[in-house]
Amino acid sequence: MNPLKELNHFGQSVWFDNISRDLLTSGELERMIAEYAVTGITSNPSIFEKAISAGDDYDGDIRDFVSEGLDGPALLTALFVKDIKLAAEALLPVYEKSNNRDGFVSIEVSPLLARDAAGTIKEARELHSTINMPNILIKVPATVEGVEAVETLLYEGINVNVTLLFSADRYVDVARAYVSALERRSREGKSVKGIFSVASFFVSRVDSLFDTVIEELAGAATGEEKETLNSMPGKVAVANAKLAYIKYLDMFSADNFGALNEAGAGVQKLLWASTSTKNSSYSDIKYVEDLIEKETINTIPLNTLLAFKDHGTVGPTLAKGLAEAESLMGSLTGLGIDYTALTGRLEDEGVKAFADSYKSLLAGVMAKKESIT
Repeated sequence: MNPLKELNHFGQSVWFDNISRDLLTSGELERMIAEYAVTGITSNPSIFEKAISAGDDYDGDIRDFVSEGLDGPALLTALFVKDIKLAAEALLPVYEKSNNRDGFVSIEVSPLLARDAAGTIKEARELHSTINMPNILIKVPATVEGVEAVETLLYEGINVNVTLLFSADRYVDVARAYVSALERRSREGKSVKGIFSVASFFVSRVDSLFDTVIEELAGAATGEEKETLNSMPGKVAVANAKLAYIKYLDMFSADNFGALNEAGAGVQKLLWASTSTKNSSYSDIKYVEDLIEKETINTIPLNTLLAFKDHGTVGPTLAKGLAEAESLMGSLTGLGIDYTALTGRLEDEGVKAFADSYKSLLAGVMAKKESIT
């Protein structure tokens, strides 16, 4: 059993953080499901930008959709939807075998709607209706406005991937939105069975920013404080994820979630995102190997996936050292590190990066349309 299959056997899902037409039509996705134990796919505008601009795989669809009168964002959405449907069809057996708790594909609402709750709800409903498959997650960013939209969508029975989570405090807001939506459904006599959601908590980007701040502070510090700061690079991201896991255990404990669980509801799963290693001095599988636990998900890009298959070790690492992680995160303020400000900055940067990718992708598709039609 290779480490990816071992991870699946242990109880953590491996989702592939990539999508392209070639992956979906060449049989490669089916091979990854069989050989790499891949049980889901995530996508975002950056990923689609690379896929659509890389070659001519989408040219035929662009011509067809243009002939149907589609243009601009509607043309782009049609391209997204076709890939998502193909991926969902490939993963449908996984979905059915898992009792509807795995085998999902994510499609994101326009990143330009990240601060627009009403616009997010409208587009999410349209995507849900258009795709009309049970194993789809509508991806919504965890901005304040996004969390508002998430609660409405979950109440309506639309499965949601809440993305761009950097703060354990914002994670609590997301988990509460999930619980609140299900409680409202329950009070109104609606079923809570079959509603699925994940909270996508980003990891490596946290170390990238916090390490920079820590190293700057360490350069000006002295004595014990300098020693403490010098020991912290490469530790905050995993500790932050563990802090979110501590809050997850509380939010979905028997005391807080027992009644909904008895009514047939499943927990909102934690998903680790941004798990490729950005710092070459760290292990290339750090953000996979350090965050392993049952009933969680790791969404992994190709290079990290292959690296873990080659030399990964599987064991219950996420639940270890929780008190130490909580202590480390609690020490940040005293060291001059503003957790709220930095995680807010990461959210803003993530929203902007996805919006920029979306605009670039739209411009690229429009340019390609002009060149081939």
